[in-house]
Amino acid sequence: MRALRDIAKRATVVTAALVVGLVASYAPSHAAEDTARTTVTDQPGAPGMMLRQFEDLTGQPVGDLDTVLAVDAGGRDLTADQLAALVAGEKVDGVTVVGAMPGGREILGTTMADLADGVYDGRGDSGTATALLFASSVPGGREWCLTMCMASGKSYWECIQSRRGDQTFTLDLGGDTTVGGMKAAFEKANGVAADGPYAVDTLTGDREPSAQEIETLLDGKDVDPLRRVASVAGPDAGWALGDIAEKSGVPYLKTRIHIFTLGLPILGKVVVVCVSHNDGKTWKCSARPWSGF
Repeated sequence: MRALRDIAKRATVVTAALVVGLVASYAPSHAAEDTARTTVTDQPGAPGMMLRQFEDLTGQPVGDLDTVLAVDAGGRDLTADQLAALVAGEKVDGVTVVGAMPGGREILGTTMADLADGVYDGRGDSGTATALLFASSVPGGREWCLTMCMASGKSYWECIQSRRGDQTFTLDLGGDTTVGGMKAAFEKANGVAADGPYAVDTLTGDREPSAQEIETLLDGKDVDPLRRVASVAGPDAGWALGDIAEKSGVPYLKTRIHIFTLGLPILGKVVVVCVSHNDGKTWKCSARPWSGF
């Protein structure tokens, strides 16, 4: 992961991707090697104390608190995928989001009970949440932390934290951007030269893919009802993103998704998913290392 962070340096064209790379269950009985846990007594300042304890345990900064979610999962454990979906604002069956609160220094000085009702108001009455999710990120880096705290009795909260480097980065490009220009933008974002693109697949559908579906495409998997309508080896670097479908022999399509395969030193093969917006006037392209070939 350190090598990835050294290579994937931030550039001004890089925007925050709605991805939290989590791979482990947050159930206390299923802690993974990259997780840490602690118990905090509820009192004024408990959220801040909890995060500082994790910094002491891991020897790494927790970063800035971005969001706090109060959720009611009906007493059942949540998987990492479900937690990541909640943080991304998606619905999870059987889970109720009691409230979402923006992060900040002030919220670190309150009590867990205050946050459990989904509103940071200093009262904490009538709380229905069974868990609190703290999402934080390290400024200037690509590290994300997600901490889940569960009430244990009236005064104690058991917390477990997972840290992951965000290996997905996203660029916003104009419709006249060429294949070569897209490649150059990602080279600038990574600070290294890329090989390829080796190929480009064109997909179409009746709607734009969701963030979760883009992640599935980045994994090299198909998404229903998106259809793969063309595949071209070694696309011309001078092709504009908006012209690839026509150059590939596909008639006019309102929603187009192009999947490029490139190569980066150390990281190996990389998948780039570009989705058309505004009838092809703008494109949002996301990439991350993939070893599926």
